[in-house]
Amino acid sequence: MTNFTSNTYQMKRKILTFTNKISKHLSKPEKKFTADITYGILASGSCLLTDVADQLHEASKKINVVDRLSRHLEKGTPASAAASYLQQVKRWAPAEPVIYIDDSDVVKPDGHKFESLGIVRDGSESTSAKNVYKKGYHVTEACVLTHSNHPVSIFSRIHSSSEKGYKSVNTVTFQAMEQWAALFGRATFAMDRGYDDNKMFLKLDGLGQDYVIRLKSNRKLLYHNKWTMAAELCNRRKGKVKMDVFYKGRDHEAYLSHVKVQITASRKDIYLVLVYGITGHQMMLATNKEIKSKDDVIQVARTYFSRWKIEEYFRCKKQMFQFENFRVRKLKAVNALNFYITLCMAFLELVSMESETAALKVSIIKTAGPVKQKVFFFYYRLAKGISGILSYAKEGVRLWFRTKRPKYHQLCLKLAV
Repeated sequence: MTNFTSNTYQMKRKILTFTNKISKHLSKPEKKFTADITYGILASGSCLLTDVADQLHEASKKINVVDRLSRHLEKGTPASAAASYLQQVKRWAPAEPVIYIDDSDVVKPDGHKFESLGIVRDGSESTSAKNVYKKGYHVTEACVLTHSNHPVSIFSRIHSSSEKGYKSVNTVTFQAMEQWAALFGRATFAMDRGYDDNKMFLKLDGLGQDYVIRLKSNRKLLYHNKWTMAAELCNRRKGKVKMDVFYKGRDHEAYLSHVKVQITASRKDIYLVLVYGITGHQMMLATNKEIKSKDDVIQVARTYFSRWKIEEYFRCKKQMFQFENFRVRKLKAVNALNFYITLCMAFLELVSMESETAALKVSIIKTAGPVKQKVFFFYYRLAKGISGILSYAKEGVRLWFRTKRPKYHQLCLKLAV
């Protein structure tokens, strides 16, 4: 039991150190709330406020604790906390990072009172042959690949076409691109076929960013002064560069080829990288990165294949913290709750960057009880281990915030002479 108590204490201290860096410019009540909500989500493995309240172990009634948490969420995401978080993530990213942008959804099929609830495509039930639509919200997420090759969110927005003054999904995507360009400089954006849009190419060119975007089969490219279908260029060529790649949990043997083309958007020279052998049809990747050798071709392909990590990031967010199970109704509060879940995911990355021999990390892995020894995505294991360690706690983190009172001075009577 002493070992568990020691691990619990160290875990609490690590969470508080992390949240204090994020909330350093906030008022004391906001600092306490940031620590409470982050600790509660990590300890319970849920974003449901009643589950969070259970882990805080406060003397107040649960309904009063939930009301307090709800009032703070209704204020929205503090701008200074979001800025501090981005500065923290910047330290974890390399000089020229890879950024993944993707859209997901949160489905609330039985919801009636949620603000601006729209209709979204349910990605978990839809197939290539049939689309399933339900009530819910769109989620636009941008993740940066850190030094430890794990994704950390730099932009996350829950939005709906039913909002007042809503423009488009592209507008939200452009905000993510502009935020990164303004704060961090040049990067390589890796995106799937849904972003094969002339507006995306023009926007990235305007921001001076590199990109690797998978093209659709009906995309036309200018090749030798003639507009040609990208699929036709695939059929004309054969893969000459061999590479082994780990893609979506499996090892594959791929063959690559490349050709210089122009795209309809900007008429600038780009490269079309063709990938054979991964799926039943060829992959076509458009990139403005310079290709001078076969190593450059392989690097472009690996950049795109690593994009599966943002899909795993979404899945982990929904499974380990029950992202779709929130009950707050205002869209502003939903986005605030999403921000604190993002903090929890970032905390998992903070733990993953520690040495494999670090005592606390070893305890987390041991508590998680993993079946596989070797994995490529540690967040599931870390989230389960952290929740297991904090399950031994008998109190939350509120008592760690001591009230600073002025030092008592003894009354002294001055005698007249």
